[in-house]
Amino acid sequence: MKTTAAWLAMALLAAASPAWADVPGNTLKIGVLNDQSGPFADQSGKGSVVAAQLAADDFAKESGGIKVEILYGDHQNKPDVGSTITRRWVDQDGVAAVADAVNSGVALAVNQVLHDKNRTFIGSSVGTSDLTGKFCQPTTVQWTMDTWALGNAAARALTQAGAKKWYFISFDYALGAALEKDTTDALKKLGGSTVVGSVKHPLGTTDFSSYLLQAQSFGADVVAFGDTGSDLVNAVKQAAEFGVTPAQKVTGLFTQITDVKAMGLQLAQGLLLTEAFYWDRDDATRAFTKRFAEKMPGRVPTSNQAGVYSSVLAYLHAAKQADSIEGDKVMAAMKSHPIDDALFGQVAVRADGRAIHPMYVYRVKIPAASKSDWDLYEPVLTIPAEQAFRPLADGGCPLVK
Repeated sequence: MKTTAAWLAMALLAAASPAWADVPGNTLKIGVLNDQSGPFADQSGKGSVVAAQLAADDFAKESGGIKVEILYGDHQNKPDVGSTITRRWVDQDGVAAVADAVNSGVALAVNQVLHDKNRTFIGSSVGTSDLTGKFCQPTTVQWTMDTWALGNAAARALTQAGAKKWYFISFDYALGAALEKDTTDALKKLGGSTVVGSVKHPLGTTDFSSYLLQAQSFGADVVAFGDTGSDLVNAVKQAAEFGVTPAQKVTGLFTQITDVKAMGLQLAQGLLLTEAFYWDRDDATRAFTKRFAEKMPGRVPTSNQAGVYSSVLAYLHAAKQADSIEGDKVMAAMKSHPIDDALFGQVAVRADGRAIHPMYVYRVKIPAASKSDWDLYEPVLTIPAEQAFRPLADGGCPLVK
């Protein structure tokens, strides 16, 4: 009788907590890998960890017994450091997926590591469009934005505003090269504009005077910064000192709300920029922002951080559907149907791993029009999902048949 009772108790326990055969320990471990202390810390950093935890909290309501553990690491913007952390997470800690990344050079290195180990790369804050182009993998999803989407939107908006001569000041690594190339390609398709020159600068540059003087000497009517984070903030501030203001068609090709906040409205007013997410766009984005601000007082989520939330939540649902931590199986599940996302609208993940959704062009408000600390943008243009990202056939992804 005791043996029968024991078996009955075990059966009831199993029914209450369903086992997931291919999810070890019924736990999905996700590593948030980003810049925690450098030029991208405000865009991603701690806020991305908070966003991932909010996704885990929401998944818990329908997890069916699967637990979620969030880890985080600082790659220091070094590909070798990012790769080392990723290998340790997978081999020693049982991490099933890595999210965020933020630095394109790091992301491309981590992308290969995770493919080799058949674990999922959630490239939610990766700029380079090569991630779903020539370096695409069946284990990777790219969320939020990429350089093609950012360059395409900037080229459209500024061409409509009458821009003719472009000069690029860009990061001297993967992100800067991709931003410049993709924007130039978009300008060629639109016609009517020329690129009169370009120059590269290292990550962490504080003095942009020589670059700005070169742009002026070329007679550019658009100075396009192919950088982001603290480098972009310094560049726009110094552009104002040289008499080049956003009203004279200065654009940050990869600008996020923390960058604008750091510049201040007095210097940033009139700046055209592209975002996938803005905290004050609708009721759903405002509701998420309220939850985020409870964990990050005085802050609103950036596009990067919103992208971490949405992509991690989509990953968790897909891993549950696949009952697996194997990257190719999870990605197949994620690609199998559209995703109704609270922050990005309806999202579809294509064969190349690119998640498509609308993109938005905004203009930074004049100081008198801003009603609160983070009331910074006014809408200019909405680009539908099917036009916002590079056509599937054009990326060179070997997964596309």
